[in-house]
Amino acid sequence: MATTLIRPKADESRVLTTAVVRVATCWKLTNEQLGAVLGLSPATASRLRTGGFELDRSSKAFELGQHLVRLFRGLDALMGSDDEASMSWLRTSNLDLDGRPLDLIRSIRGLGAVANYVDDFRAQV
Repeated sequence: MATTLIRPKADESRVLTTAVVRVATCWKLTNEQLGAVLGLSPATASRLRTGGFELDRSSKAFELGQHLVRLFRGLDALMGSDDEASMSWLRTSNLDLDGRPLDLIRSIRGLGAVANYVDDFRAQV
């Protein structure tokens, strides 16, 4: 008889918070940029980085954090784990997306569009 491991919600929050902070550090996002992506204030983004705030499983910020990590993983795979190349891609205007991905991910629709674009591009490779 197989047993199912149930992960406590606190663990999910801690794991995703840690992953989001690592993405922000890797991409050198400011607290203002990270806050905009997650729908948080820059002050809350700062507390997130220092461990004073954790993404709550039931919050919109948690869901947006999942999409941010998805985007990071997809872009990391495309760029061969080259963080400089990923940052360059994020900061360069993209004709297909009609803007800089870094600017676009500041909205829910933009974050989804950029993540889908990266996923679609990966599927072609």
